Amino acid sequence: MKVSSEFSKYAQSYSSYNVIQEKVAKKLLSLVKGEPQYILDLGCGNGTLAKKITWQYEKFIGVDFAPSMLEIHPKSKDIECIYGNFNDNALFDTLLTYHFDYIFSASALQWAENIEDTFKSIQTLHTPVALAIFTANTFQTLYKTASLKPILPSSELLYNLQKQYFHINFEVVEYRLKFENVREMFRYIKRSGVSGSRNVLSYKEMKKLMNAYPHDYLEFEVAFITS
Repeated sequence: MKVSSEFSKYAQSYSSYNVIQEKVAKKLLSLVKGEPQYILDLGCGNGTLAKKITWQYEKFIGVDFAPSMLEIHPKSKDIECIYGNFNDNALFDTLLTYHFDYIFSASALQWAENIEDTFKSIQTLHTPVALAIFTANTFQTLYKTASLKPILPSSELLYNLQKQYFHINFEVVEYRLKFENVREMFRYIKRSGVSGSRNVLSYKEMKKLMNAYPHDYLEFEVAFITS
């Protein structure tokens, strides 16, 4: 298991809150061999991955279960957006009717209801993959300080599952995102989507956590699984 790290500084000049997701998509694309022509993006969101592809392709299929995201995803004669949930086997029955050179997923599969079942479904498409999945070490210090259990899959679990279903390249990248102050940090957590809209602390507990948090940064850990 290869582990590397990257460091970023969050600034108020950013127009959105998906700073880490942007970096993850860029790295994921850098790991892809060649220039796939028929592309599937599972959990395509607002099109972060599609916007970063630099080569001309024949067809890009983006899948997401959030209609509001699909509405703002880039559209063209080469891009098709499908409403679908990667937790639903019926989606993969539909996808089997398509031809793909590569399956991408950047910053989405950590929300799979059962990550093993999702890997198994992806495997049925018999297509090279490039997957980036946030792991349980994301917000590690935050969870420890608040005495909360992580809600994302561990890198160890992902490593073992990819050996079983894909047996390809596996790399873990650690990111740190710095903030000017704690309030800005917690605003980021609320708006970035990385927390999964988790809200289990009372106002009093949240204030206590903000006072006790020992760093000026948040940790993220992402597993990259690539053919």
